[in-house]
Amino acid sequence: MSTQNQTFGFTSFAETLGGRLAMVGFSLAVITEVLTGQGIVGQIAALLSF
Repeated sequence: MSTQNQTFGFTSFAETLGGRLAMVGFSLAVITEVLTGQGIVGQIAALLSF
């Protein structure tokens, strides 16, 4: 293990950021499903069937 600052790869910052973005995405998916009454797949199908 090196003592240099890592720029790429599995850094602590990258893992924290990825986890937070996943939590935001999941929360938005749940909120959207509650508001529309359709799941994510149903919403995508509705968007694609024009």
